[in-house]
Amino acid sequence: MQDKDLDTRFEEAVAIANTMTQASLPQDLQLRLYALYKQSTMGTIDIRVSPTYDLRNAFKMNAWMQISHLSIEEAKELYIENILELANKK
Repeated sequence: MQDKDLDTRFEEAVAIANTMTQASLPQDLQLRLYALYKQSTMGTIDIRVSPTYDLRNAFKMNAWMQISHLSIEEAKELYIENILELANKK
């Protein structure tokens, strides 16, 4: 998978992630993957346009803010690494 460009590898990792069930992943890992995905696809969170009205969304936004220092490319690489590690554990 390393010979492919970053975007292709990211799309393949997303496809793998879409086959996983939430029940099979601990919540902290779900939040990390969510944050990495959002950072990869949308860039750094803008809290001015992302109000959090409930606890679930507050946790998601907090996870995203914690990795906002990563570039889009760094977030994609970490997302890919995490998904491949999970897929290889199956």
